Amino acid sequence: MTRLYLAIPAGSFLLICMLLPVCAQTNTDNPQGQLPPAATASDQTAKLSDEDMGRLYLVRKQYREAQDLFHKLTVEQPKNAIYWNELGISLHHQGDLDNALKCYQRSAKLDSHYADAQNNAGTIFYERQKYPKAIRAYKKAIALNDNFATFYLNLGYAYFGEKNYEESIATFRKALKIDPDAFEVARSRAGTVIQDRSIATDRARFYFLLAKSFAESGNVERCVIYLKKAKDEGYQEINTVRSDPSFALVLKDPAVQDLLLDKGAASAQQP
Repeated sequence: MTRLYLAIPAGSFLLICMLLPVCAQTNTDNPQGQLPPAATASDQTAKLSDEDMGRLYLVRKQYREAQDLFHKLTVEQPKNAIYWNELGISLHHQGDLDNALKCYQRSAKLDSHYADAQNNAGTIFYERQKYPKAIRAYKKAIALNDNFATFYLNLGYAYFGEKNYEESIATFRKALKIDPDAFEVARSRAGTVIQDRSIATDRARFYFLLAKSFAESGNVERCVIYLKKAKDEGYQEINTVRSDPSFALVLKDPAVQDLLLDKGAASAQQP
């Protein structure tokens, strides 16, 4: 199943975070814990612009409501590339990939420098396993913004889907250089970005490649985590760690040695 991650503009995100807990607040002077009328969520959200309300709907996963608002905004401002991109997001989450793609492409046409729309179009192609098209879209996004780890992550997944493993690991390495926590934390920045981390096949090899990427960056802890995942998924070449130069920085670490001496790994050495 495709997993989608949303990056919300910093200002809107802070506002949304302030609003979400309102429904859970109680009046300390009220023994029954009733919500005071002045603090109701409806009063607070009524003050939001359509744009911010649409993003709040996206955070709440109320995608149909978000779709309605962003459709309204695109009618009012048909040349606003951001609104077309966010309309695409709301449709994408509802599984309407055809119309989501049209929105992303419309957004990219309106603003040829809008990297987010190029990336998001790529996720549609990736989900449909049209990896060459996904790769081209992700490369366009990177050409417009080469300092955002998510674009490199998506490109790395597309290379993996195409079984171009060397390019996949090289691209993941670039993502980790930008953001060492790229695989664990979805970063937000200006704009709205879809991040697709689904793996259709060969998860064992994928985890091994991640372990290799972390090994090259000297991150022993995460290297071990993904080596173990690879082994648990049945990766048959786990012992190549001993001879692969990419693991040189972590090979002597006790945690790596323990994993390689594990009964399952040791048995793989038997002729």
